[in-house]
Amino acid sequence: MKKSPLKNKTPERCVDAAKGSETSSVARDSYKLAYDDDALLLRDDLKAIRLQLEWLKADLIQQEQHILSTVVIFGGARFPELEKAQAMLTQAEENLKESPDDAELVQQRSIADNILSNSHYYEDARLLAGKITELSLTFDGQEFVVVTGGGPGVMEAANRGAAEAGGKSIGLNIKLPFEQKPNPYITPELCFQFNYFALRKMHFLKRARGLVVFPGGFGTLDELFDTLTLIQTKKMAAIPVVLIGKEYWQRLIDFDFLVEQGAIKAADLQLFTLVDTVEEAWHYLCGFWKVTLEN
Repeated sequence: MKKSPLKNKTPERCVDAAKGSETSSVARDSYKLAYDDDALLLRDDLKAIRLQLEWLKADLIQQEQHILSTVVIFGGARFPELEKAQAMLTQAEENLKESPDDAELVQQRSIADNILSNSHYYEDARLLAGKITELSLTFDGQEFVVVTGGGPGVMEAANRGAAEAGGKSIGLNIKLPFEQKPNPYITPELCFQFNYFALRKMHFLKRARGLVVFPGGFGTLDELFDTLTLIQTKKMAAIPVVLIGKEYWQRLIDFDFLVEQGAIKAADLQLFTLVDTVEEAWHYLCGFWKVTLEN
């Protein structure tokens, strides 16, 4: 019988090559499970999936934590508590003494003085959030839970007031080019980070029963006008919108001018109220919610 020219035994070098190929295949990105493949999930083609995940994660966790309704508190990240504002002014004055003719230092000193003047909003937000949380604790479920952007300044004050009142509060932090850490007063299991502003905005308003807006900058204005537009166009149910700090808001925005120019209707001015004090804000909110002030 003629022997086959092929050997019955596979050469060791072929076995080694096969093993090496198997190891190489497993190590490649193509072998990863789709949900474990960061490079895949971060592709532009999968942005729709990332948007969906960002919505679902925060929503599912809030459902698990029995968050039924919220009260949103916005305000400037750059308005700290009194002690920090005083320290900022002191530092600005010391810097100016060294170079009294430096125009930039003169401006920094003026800004620090204004920040000190606005620092009382920190304590106001802390106090109002405490009142709202005390009301929240009278319900069986998690109603009227304070939610903020999760950052410093007025946001920190609101989360702090809620924590001091013994309740939960939510922080919706946002990933930014510069570092922004969540403040330490957010309930840990309700501290979220978002990549997309759009999804963050949706979560601010999904469960909102009220919006309180303290003086702030672009971010505060963005959230305020987003909410007013949604209420004006009936894309969401009416909620109480309270702007605290009449002088600040009336100098910043001439609402009457918008009416005079025909840009908005006079009735649109009823979508919000301007107040100066925590007590005024609290009375307005309770009146809208039809709850007794004793709460």
